[in-house]
Amino acid sequence: MKIVVIQGPNLNMLGVREQQVYGSMKLEQIHAQMKDFGAKSGMEVEFFQSNLEGEIVDKIQECYGDASGIIINAAAYTHTSIAIRDAISAVNLPTIEVHISNIHRREEFRKQNMIAPVCTSSIVGFGPFGYHLAMVGMVQIMNEVKAVQEMQKQQSQATEAK
Repeated sequence: MKIVVIQGPNLNMLGVREQQVYGSMKLEQIHAQMKDFGAKSGMEVEFFQSNLEGEIVDKIQECYGDASGIIINAAAYTHTSIAIRDAISAVNLPTIEVHISNIHRREEFRKQNMIAPVCTSSIVGFGPFGYHLAMVGMVQIMNEVKAVQEMQKQQSQATEAK
C-alpha cells in the first residue's frame, strides 16, 4: 500500500516561518516521523512538496493507479484552488487533508476551503501531530477498504459455487 503525501506552498519553510503559528518542526522531521510510522504499518510513503499549483495537480493525477491514498496539505491553495479540488475528485482516492494550524480560528479568507468537500477527512489545528493522525486515519481507511473487498470476494465465490 502506497500513500503519497503532498505538501503545498511555503511548507518547505516550516521551522523558519511563523513559529508561533506552525511550530518549530521542519518538514523533513515531519516526513521522517511519517516514514517511520508508515514502515511500522506496512505502508510505503512518498513525499512531494511544491510551491506551484500545477505541479501539485500533476502529482495528484500521478497518484491515479499508483497510490492507495493521499495525504495533502494544500496550504494557501486550500482557499483558492479549484484545480486541486478537481484533481482530488478526479483520482477518486481516499484523501485526508491536513492543516497544521486551525484554519477556522484564523483570518476570514482562510475559512473558505475549496478542497474539504472532495476529501475523505480533514485534520486541522493539531500542529505537526496532525500528520500522524492522518497516517492513523489512512491505516483505518485502508483496513476498511480491504475488509469490503474481502467480503465482496467471498460473496462472489459463494454465488459462483451455487
